[in-house]
Amino acid sequence: MPRFLPLLLVAFILHPSSLILQAAERPNVLLIYTDDQGSMDLGCYGSEDLLTPNLDRLAARGVRFTRMYAPSAICSASRAGLMTGRFPARAGVPGNVSSAHGEPGMPPEEFTLAELLKDAGYRTHHVGKWHLGYTPETMPNAQGFDTSYGHMGGCIDNYSHFFFWNGPNRHDLWRDGREIWEDGVYFGDGMVREVTGAIDAEPGHPWFIYWAINWPHYPLQGTDKWRQAYKEKGLESPRDKYNAFVSTLDEIVGRVLDHLENSGRTGKTLVIFQSDHGHSTEERTFFSGGNPGPYRGAKGCLFEGGIRVPSIVSLPGALPEGETRDQLVTGCGWFATVAELCGVPIPADHHLDGKSFLDVIRNADAPGPHDHFYWQLGKGQKAQWAVTEGDWKLLGNPKDNSDRTAGVKLDSLFLANLAMDIGESENVAGRHPEIVSRLLEIRERHAASIEADQGGR
Repeated sequence: MPRFLPLLLVAFILHPSSLILQAAERPNVLLIYTDDQGSMDLGCYGSEDLLTPNLDRLAARGVRFTRMYAPSAICSASRAGLMTGRFPARAGVPGNVSSAHGEPGMPPEEFTLAELLKDAGYRTHHVGKWHLGYTPETMPNAQGFDTSYGHMGGCIDNYSHFFFWNGPNRHDLWRDGREIWEDGVYFGDGMVREVTGAIDAEPGHPWFIYWAINWPHYPLQGTDKWRQAYKEKGLESPRDKYNAFVSTLDEIVGRVLDHLENSGRTGKTLVIFQSDHGHSTEERTFFSGGNPGPYRGAKGCLFEGGIRVPSIVSLPGALPEGETRDQLVTGCGWFATVAELCGVPIPADHHLDGKSFLDVIRNADAPGPHDHFYWQLGKGQKAQWAVTEGDWKLLGNPKDNSDRTAGVKLDSLFLANLAMDIGESENVAGRHPEIVSRLLEIRERHAASIEADQGGR
């Protein structure tokens, strides 16, 4: 019997106040969320030109998902869906929020996973990227985190910690809501320092660390070790730069995994790894580098390559090891999954769109938690949206940012059967009007529900 199962049975019977007394028995939670990592960009996903030994060993002692969908195809929205368990548009973040100091982001009244676990006795820590608001009430310490270290905007130079995208020059490195300066400290080293420090603080208390690694998002600043390794392999640009950054990412994750092992915490720590969405094809990342495998699309669009992401979960001794799962699951479901596994009740008034998939993790034959799922990227009549049900997927106002088919004109409604056309290469909407009608009804239902929620704010 998994070591935490008896606790789970008790947890949903007892009053929440008594659950806090059992906090020391709960697993720690390390949630690693990478940035712009392509659908197939891990060795354990079949990549033949990419070295990721540490994440591959995590998969070997855990469960790897083959049909994990990100909450959205853009950074802020995906993080809102992860943190709240809700459609990003319902959480008030249909797209990216501003990276400028003083600009708001996700509404402060949204209830986050950090708040849920903090209320249950966890120490809560944010390390890395935030990109969900840049005002005191929307920064991490006001959203359930006891400590915070990292950048509030979308991307930084990893040595100077200045915002990378555009000017005027603005420094973006913060600790607990106060600007700090660590000029020349490689941000990867700073993140490892902070994560391991949070792990070691206050022994005896369970902890939740949200480690939002801002890699392999541009700028592609892998270490010399890995840049040289891929130069020797003869990889062409931009794959060589991208791979060097992913392998550097893998190395810093490995340092933390080693720390858990050496401190005897591996069997007490739930580790979740996932990308926020697909690879970038923006100019700042040399127009590609990532590998979507057979999937069409990339960051910023709702084709499979924009939302189907690498994802792993591990808790040795309590969850299966070395297995894969093919059911449809989503990043919005981590909220409910973590809550169930940790024995923490979710407030009845917190509307969830994601559902727990703990049964799927435990049993390869368990049915998936969703008979369909919905995405909305942007707002208004021109927002991109998608509905998937079974093998069918309908996209509205589709956009394709992939380097394979960029610039190709798309119909306003695009239907694909993923079982027959995983690359979404052909629009079959005209052949299946009854499928289009049914998926449109699902879309309208969710859109109306989101609009009603937003209208109440």
